[in-house]
Amino acid sequence: MKITDILTEQSVRTGLEGSSKTDIINAMIDLAGSQKAVQNKERMRQAILEREKIMSTGVGSGFAIPHGKTDAVSDIVAAFAVTAQPIDYQSLDDQPVRLVFLLVGRDNMVGPHIKLLSRISRLMNKEDFRKRLLEAESPKEILDIFRQEESTYTEA
Repeated sequence: MKITDILTEQSVRTGLEGSSKTDIINAMIDLAGSQKAVQNKERMRQAILEREKIMSTGVGSGFAIPHGKTDAVSDIVAAFAVTAQPIDYQSLDDQPVRLVFLLVGRDNMVGPHIKLLSRISRLMNKEDFRKRLLEAESPKEILDIFRQEESTYTEA
């Protein structure tokens, strides 16, 4: 499964507003919440916020990947955003975040969920890729950047 199989222009934002980690996570959940696979947005929110309590999903280099598993979705749900300004996300490297990828999977879909988390993390480790995402001006441009990068991606 490719990242571009689960992201759409409707689930991608540039200039996402928020002044805190909680604001951004809630905005991402709202962004993803209208997808058909979401059966209960508030239970999905609870799963993501519970996961965040375990350890920050601000993984470093200005990137965060809030995620969770729940039966509140019928399939994998995703959203991506570039924030309007840097957000203090309590990241592992103590750096603010501007790139946020939300990923929610069903409890019984652990394999695909982990593969997507790995793929997203691998892509986000590329400085040039992150820079292009930060410079993107539209959801379509962001999806094009993901498509271009995934076309060169090979499974490890």
